[in-house]
Amino acid sequence: MSNFRFGKHAPKVVGCLSLVFLLPLGAQAQPQLDPVVVSGTREPQPLSRSTADIVFIGADTIRDTRADSVEDLLRREAGMQLVRNGGPGQSGGYFVRGSSTNSTVVLIDGVRVGSATLGQAEFESLSLAQIDHIEVRRGPASSLYGADAVGGVVLISTRRGDGSPRLVAHAAVGGYSSQQGDLGISGSQGGFDYAVSAGHERSAGISAVRPDDQFGSFNPDKDGYGRTFAQTQLGYTPAPGHRVGVTMMETRLNAQYDSAEFNPPTFAPDASPDFRNHLTTKLAAIDYRGMLSNLWTASLQVSKSVDDASSGGTTLSQFKTDREQAVWQNALQLSPEQQLVLAYVYLHESVQADVFTENETRTNNALIAGYSGKFGASNLDASLRHDHNSVYGNNTTGSLGYSFQLTEQLKLRALVGTTFRAPTFNDLSYPNFGVATIQPERGKSFEVGFAWQAGDTSASATLYRNDVKNLIGFQPDPTQCPPDPAYSFGCADNTGRARLQGATLTGEQRWGGLNLRAIVDFLDATDLDTGTRLPRRAAHQETISADYATGPWTLGGSVVGVGSRPDAGVVLGGYALVNLSAMWRFLPKWRLEAMLTNALDHRVEPVRDYQGLGRQAWIAIRYDANGF
Repeated sequence: MSNFRFGKHAPKVVGCLSLVFLLPLGAQAQPQLDPVVVSGTREPQPLSRSTADIVFIGADTIRDTRADSVEDLLRREAGMQLVRNGGPGQSGGYFVRGSSTNSTVVLIDGVRVGSATLGQAEFESLSLAQIDHIEVRRGPASSLYGADAVGGVVLISTRRGDGSPRLVAHAAVGGYSSQQGDLGISGSQGGFDYAVSAGHERSAGISAVRPDDQFGSFNPDKDGYGRTFAQTQLGYTPAPGHRVGVTMMETRLNAQYDSAEFNPPTFAPDASPDFRNHLTTKLAAIDYRGMLSNLWTASLQVSKSVDDASSGGTTLSQFKTDREQAVWQNALQLSPEQQLVLAYVYLHESVQADVFTENETRTNNALIAGYSGKFGASNLDASLRHDHNSVYGNNTTGSLGYSFQLTEQLKLRALVGTTFRAPTFNDLSYPNFGVATIQPERGKSFEVGFAWQAGDTSASATLYRNDVKNLIGFQPDPTQCPPDPAYSFGCADNTGRARLQGATLTGEQRWGGLNLRAIVDFLDATDLDTGTRLPRRAAHQETISADYATGPWTLGGSVVGVGSRPDAGVVLGGYALVNLSAMWRFLPKWRLEAMLTNALDHRVEPVRDYQGLGRQAWIAIRYDANGF
């Protein structure tokens, strides 16, 4: 039984906070930038005013990261736990505050992406080079972003052109026969802005599965990947305060993986075929945003996204998701410190798969009302959303957040909210598994926290609890399934309840060119019906990093620690990854980079029977017309 008791972990919590607060505060204060985020209210808002737990990952952080992928970046910066069937390029998932992979909404430039059959975004198709900045809202967000935002929401933004022409380029080579290259140009002239980029990455990798796995899937061949991407953002500003934009993006992933086929007459596992996952992600959007008056700003976006996956060995299976979306949003400025947001969201999802006899479709219409106001030292955020879905009916969710600036350095905040997770198409219709009467998961969440900033020292802490009922999962008892012989091995079902609770602590200290940073997550994710820890959730995860800049040199290192976690009847051991980097700006616009990931060559088993990469060295050159 896994019970998170703050008394039990108090020494760890106090120790982590003490590490921050005992640091000297005598360093000269430097201006702290206050990023503008939209995930708190759906409208631009200074991060300092948000009542939600939001992590902003800026362009410089992404450019300078020691992460090997988008998934690895998110777990380092946002405290999300990562599970992946091997190394970079392999399919995987992530847990935000212990919520399942399909309990987080992912948007790219405002467009929802991912597989509607699996119910999750496939980050393995994305390259870090495609991204300008990321927002991660941890905690309940269904009242703003609808179904599946139980754990939170990830907003990914690509680059938008501004100012004189800017050329960026990057090329890298690394261990495991890895190569990366990307090129982008952006800028604006007159009323037009543009940003275009493209790139390719590939790696030979290693065998994704360890020898002697439980299902006979091990194949000693290397499971590498190739990934190609291209994207464009174009905009036109006919008058100040009005912009019309077009966004287009396409990525293609070709990744090898290990699996097995069970063919007659022996039906013994055959792992020899060349198993591959071909995944194409596309999106296109047209949007308008304009100030119709001093009191009214309107936004309109019409978009389509496609997630097309074909995978297998000698026999291929195809799953294709098409999403058509329209969003009409209005921000009404009631006063300089108060805003009302009204929005309508239309979403139509269609799935084509060879396991379905016909296309599966559903349509969702949603109405959203949100309010944000500042009253002296207090900030208030409230939102309410009603969804009507053609398959699973009506759902209404809400949230209420409050923060108080107790002193100039210290802010206190609290947030409550309700959530729901929609059944996936697999849950509803997959042959011999799906059940059409599956109900959405529903949750209630509460969190409290503080943020403290004094000169070059900062710290924050959040305590949270999320109770979820009607968990959607596998029911192995056929007697609990519909009376149909097709369910002789079980079915999808609303199987139970879960409690997700924990604490997130962060701290940062700067002394001149030296910057220290730490993130610590404690998590108790418990199945309330059995009293056991939910699979693949570690009770703790830590990231500690140090960076030192002197003249043209920047040196850095980080440690990512992940605790033990249960998976498929065994307990996987904890592990720590040490990563090192060095950057030399030999000319104002040119930089050489070197990186060593998993420097101690630790054995990593991200999920049972799979293995991550060992030690990997990289060397790269980067050009930025704006300089470093």
